Amino acid sequence: MSLEALNERVKNDLSYLAFGGPNWVRQLSHPEGHVYDVVIVGGGQSGLGAAFGLLRERVSNILVIDENPEGVEGPWETYARMVTLRTPKHLTSIDLGVPSLTFRSWWEAQFGPEGWEEVDKIPRGDWMNYLRWYRKVLNLPVINEVKLNLIDPAEDGIHRLHIEGPGAPSNLLLARKVVLATGIQGGGEWHVPKFISDKLPENLYAHTSKAIDFEALKGKKVAVLGGGASAFDNANFALSEGVAEAHVFVRRKEMPRINPIRQMEVSGMIEHFYALPDADKYTAMAHFFKHNQPPTNDTFGRAASWPGFNLHLGAPWLDVEATDEGAVVTTPQGKFTFDFLIISTGLITDPALRPELRLVESHITRWGDRFKAPEEIANPMLDAHPYLSPGFAYLSRDARGEKLLHGIFAFNYSALINSGIAASALSGMRYGVPKLVSAVTDQLFLDDRDENLKDFFAYNEVEFVGEWPVKA
Repeated sequence: MSLEALNERVKNDLSYLAFGGPNWVRQLSHPEGHVYDVVIVGGGQSGLGAAFGLLRERVSNILVIDENPEGVEGPWETYARMVTLRTPKHLTSIDLGVPSLTFRSWWEAQFGPEGWEEVDKIPRGDWMNYLRWYRKVLNLPVINEVKLNLIDPAEDGIHRLHIEGPGAPSNLLLARKVVLATGIQGGGEWHVPKFISDKLPENLYAHTSKAIDFEALKGKKVAVLGGGASAFDNANFALSEGVAEAHVFVRRKEMPRINPIRQMEVSGMIEHFYALPDADKYTAMAHFFKHNQPPTNDTFGRAASWPGFNLHLGAPWLDVEATDEGAVVTTPQGKFTFDFLIISTGLITDPALRPELRLVESHITRWGDRFKAPEEIANPMLDAHPYLSPGFAYLSRDARGEKLLHGIFAFNYSALINSGIAASALSGMRYGVPKLVSAVTDQLFLDDRDENLKDFFAYNEVEFVGEWPVKA
């Protein structure tokens, strides 16, 4: 099969599912311009999957915006530096149950079933190529180079989205519903420990989420802070780009070896996590954070095979300082000097850190507002996560915020405590997207409840035209 043949198969499959029927949502008019039923912020895998899910439910007055140029949405061509995805290749995601839309179908159309059998894990670049194909074959309404600066809510139910960028059709979009499909960083910000950012100039360090000039680091000595998967991805990538030495520093005395996601993928924990009581959710995610995500065996093996690779266990950074020779790192094992530091310390989740939410974040309910965790597992980083509805909608702390937050959904990493990894990991998308779509469409229907019921009761179109007795 060729890609052209697969494209035809996708169209045929969707026709069997009656994809693309008439939009049922009432079109609103507004003096400031066109009102979208849904604007999705983020054109990566989450945003594309959400758009397809809404179109399947005949909600077609939608728009997806992404701040990046076309083809480089998400992390895959920017700061993701792993060789392959970490997710097992057989798990499906944003195909939403349509076999011809799976990565496997896309792969086999080019390399055949034998080629699929040869794949261990999905190569990172091929995943991005699949997402480009997915967007194109489904003709999803995405515009690029459009950045959301601010959600300006209104009690009339219309959110005003202040935008900018070369792809922006204007500086304002109007939307009844806003889905923040903004990925791992979309619920807060990447974290660099303050003792590093306060003491070092920016030319001596970078977080793994930032662009790094590895060409300038050829032959140099770098340090990576962190013991999770991303730290080893970056160490291996740096060495493959010509860095002479890459030292990974892990505060634990032993490497993390357990990956809770693997258990969640087969146990029902992903698809049913949202149904757990709050105490179970919090306890489960405290356990999840305690384990961290270890590197895959192949990533560790690749990194460790380089002669310039060094691993320092039980080696938290106690201090850093800038010198003429570079950055000096102090650990319990002594001082080390490096040309550059790569910081793999994850992120902090808190709606207060998101500039686009600054007019509403004070109303957003946090986990700390709803649940008092036992002292032995209480964690202020967990408490700062938004407390969401089962369908990823923000909930308000107060009556004033109920109208302002109505129609704003967090389909990103900040949903972790509420919904597990359904909105933050590839293996959760197949479960998270339908719940999101159901919640958004339910709101759209109930917002127009009176008119919808009025139309139902007034309906009098004759369908049956038979007579009895039958006339000759």
